[in-house]
Amino acid sequence: MSGLHLPERVRTLAATQPHALSIVDGERSLDAASFDALTTRLADALTRVAAPGDHIGAALETGLPGAALFVASAKAGMIFTPLNWRLPAHELAAVAVDAEVTVFVADPAHTAVADAVRTALPDATVLLAGDELDAFTASGTLCDPGFGADPDAPLLQLYTSGTTGRPKGVVITHRNLHNDADGFAVYHWRPDSVALDAMPLFHIAGAGWMSSCVSAGIPLVLLPRFDARAVAETVERHRISHMFLVPSTIQMLIEDPASREHDLSSLRVVAYGSAPITTTLLTRAIEALGCGFLQRYGMTETAGSVTALRVEDHDPSGPHAALLTSAGTPMPGVEISIRDTATGETLAAGETGEIVCRSRNNTRSYWRRPDATAELYTDDGFLRTGDAGHLDDSGYLFVTDRIKDMIISGGENVYPVEVESALAEHPAVAEVAVVGVADIVWGEAVTAVVRVRAGSVVPSEAELIAFAAERVASFKKPRRVVFVDEMPRGATGKLLKRTLREQLSDSLAGAR
Repeated sequence: MSGLHLPERVRTLAATQPHALSIVDGERSLDAASFDALTTRLADALTRVAAPGDHIGAALETGLPGAALFVASAKAGMIFTPLNWRLPAHELAAVAVDAEVTVFVADPAHTAVADAVRTALPDATVLLAGDELDAFTASGTLCDPGFGADPDAPLLQLYTSGTTGRPKGVVITHRNLHNDADGFAVYHWRPDSVALDAMPLFHIAGAGWMSSCVSAGIPLVLLPRFDARAVAETVERHRISHMFLVPSTIQMLIEDPASREHDLSSLRVVAYGSAPITTTLLTRAIEALGCGFLQRYGMTETAGSVTALRVEDHDPSGPHAALLTSAGTPMPGVEISIRDTATGETLAAGETGEIVCRSRNNTRSYWRRPDATAELYTDDGFLRTGDAGHLDDSGYLFVTDRIKDMIISGGENVYPVEVESALAEHPAVAEVAVVGVADIVWGEAVTAVVRVRAGSVVPSEAELIAFAAERVASFKKPRRVVFVDEMPRGATGKLLKRTLREQLSDSLAGAR
């Protein structure tokens, strides 16, 4: 099925392996034929109220309704547009208006969102998952609309978080999301593989992972959202072999007692990405879970991953242990280059600049944002990631940090992840985030926010500053250390540094 796109793969699997397990959501399990039939009925129903190219919006947590709507939209030639259900109803409705959604489906828990969308878009068909969506699906027939063969047709639109302005819709085509044999190879799939998806559908980590697993014909178990105990129980119950997590959820899983109470021996590969990970956490996770790890580096605008640090590159005690700090090598068909942020010139191996990439994965545009689309690309067609990093002599990519997160302290550039990695080695530090806070003397003061490991003696600020100073250059060491009980996080568990900076700026204002 290497030449097929997502809806075609669902159809082909139903024809060739109709009784193969496809989707599991709670107590409900669908084989390939049943999932194909369900999505065909829903696709046909959609054609009665929407046209090819229309946006099908959703405020759905990860589950069968979202999976079915994703595939059904693609079969009907429509664009699945899952939105961030954690937003206030009026903000989510504004994004739905931007996308011009024609159909909108929400979980019953998000009735307020459905009402806000109904008010903002009175001509849209608005449904609640459950009885309403079931009745709507049942109104369709088994006449498949037949879309999905055009590689340049969009099938997914994801919205950026909007931390640098109003959210932008990233248009993702079948070509962008296409999974071929080379892409599948990094996962080491086997005939008995079973995958877990607990990431939100409005994030590329959730939608992209779902697309990869469904396209590969791997049985996929769905959880509404990440919960360490529920994940551990699900791994044991369904003998999960593969799952995708972000670093913070990896930490939650290995720190939760449930990871020791449940049998997680079925795990073979944990794919991870979406945020930097310290070598300390990665090493602990490898030891705790005893399985292979696979890092994927990319962003929404690249429809997922453009590089991979493969399972065989994860060897904490081997001769290539330094690769644990790398994001790996480019995937087939991907070009990676490092550019000077001021001149745009290509930099040599070892030199740090902005990471840019060129591949079929790259989005063709933001939705109705031509100026933003133009800014996204270089003159020679490389996508600007906004990340700083370098390539080594062997072609391994090392991501330093987000360029916007770089701290300029006393005229020197400080990349937070380097300081975070140093502080993470302290035995009392469970989690650390480093940000820059406005400072009269330094311009920006390197500020470490630390969550102390349960049961550990809380170290002093001076102790942690001295600990960091032994491991990084003096100008990079924290000027302040703030202790917290928890970090601000987004829906995927990703740490929200912008929120952290704002909180610290307010709390430390009186100290300057």
